[in-house]
Amino acid sequence: MSDDPDKRASEARGAELRENIALTDARRAEEEQAKAEKEAEDATKEAEKLKEEAARDREKAQRLHAEAERERHGAPPRAYVEPEHTTPEAAVAGLPGVDKLPPAAQRPEVLIGAAFAGSFIVAQILKRIFD
Repeated sequence: MSDDPDKRASEARGAELRENIALTDARRAEEEQAKAEKEAEDATKEAEKLKEEAARDREKAQRLHAEAERERHGAPPRAYVEPEHTTPEAAVAGLPGVDKLPPAAQRPEVLIGAAFAGSFIVAQILKRIFD
């Protein structure tokens, strides 16, 4: 029966530890709840701030639109001139010799890549020559 008091003491200590763990878990849950509530409050404040900023921007846009309308009605009419290059392909078409390339190679990104590769190769050759 000498083990009986030791067993009771260890069971009591185990119960005390479980109680401490439960209290710690409860405190942790309360802290997480408080943190979540603060984040929600901050998010609400940020949303209100963004809403006010959007309203100010909308008002500014309306004022500028009204001002532009007033100026448009007062200005003489003018002819619309379409831009010379409307697409990147049209801008590339002005380069000499591009029309001789296959259609896939006439795209601007392909030409830029080829220029990069060529300059890289030249740099490597110059590095070998001067090293």
